Amino acid sequence: MNSPTDLAIPDVQSSIDSRHLAIDKVGIKDIQHPVKVADKSQGIQHTIANFNMYVELPHNFKGTHMSRFVEILNEQEREISVESFEAILRIMLERLESDSGYIEMTFPYFLEKAAPISKVKSLSDYEVTFKGQVTNGTYKLEMKVVVPVTSLCPCSKKISDYGAHNQRSHVTISAVTNTHVWIEELIAVAEEQASCEVFGLLKRPDEKYVTEKAYDNPKFVEDMVRDIATALNQIDRVDSYIVESENFESIHNHSAYAMIVKD
Repeated sequence: MNSPTDLAIPDVQSSIDSRHLAIDKVGIKDIQHPVKVADKSQGIQHTIANFNMYVELPHNFKGTHMSRFVEILNEQEREISVESFEAILRIMLERLESDSGYIEMTFPYFLEKAAPISKVKSLSDYEVTFKGQVTNGTYKLEMKVVVPVTSLCPCSKKISDYGAHNQRSHVTISAVTNTHVWIEELIAVAEEQASCEVFGLLKRPDEKYVTEKAYDNPKFVEDMVRDIATALNQIDRVDSYIVESENFESIHNHSAYAMIVKD
């Protein structure tokens, strides 16, 4: 009798497909792996990222080899860095016989911030995504940050005898750069153009400060994206961007949203 190792196991994925339809992206989603990220103040920050890995599938292949994506991740250093993105992408394209590939990694990023008056320190977390892609031999890297901020409604302030409604907002900046840009730089752009930034820990004098700062700096969702886009236009290392702002309204059961794209 033949042992299992002597028997040929069919490779169904590599069989010919007769429908003549290429697939733009096929791969795996939501696999976790340790990563290390350049930190402007601390040097290196260690965190855990969720990875999505895709390739373009030619029309003549029935399927891709999903296990190879996991193999490629685990063949790298224990902690993957942004600097290794391009090399991993090109290995993935060679191993999976494709011309185009994509890797996305999303991770929590932490900054230590001091409260404005008391100077008490706390950590603030931000969602960061790096998207690398190789298309027809050309590599491109996009960085996305989601920044929680405070926005205060100019209309509410104008029409009310006292007070004005405010809310927490999420500003999302997706930027393609021509050289290195710190994560902290994009976060700072969003926070500086908001009615006020948010903090993990505030004492009473700090709460008074941030409340009054937001009141003195009202912003519609439209103002937020325009002001952030204006600031990004001054950074020559940024080639293109998408700026989004979503205000989680405090007096409505829906959000306000705006977006500006520079292609």
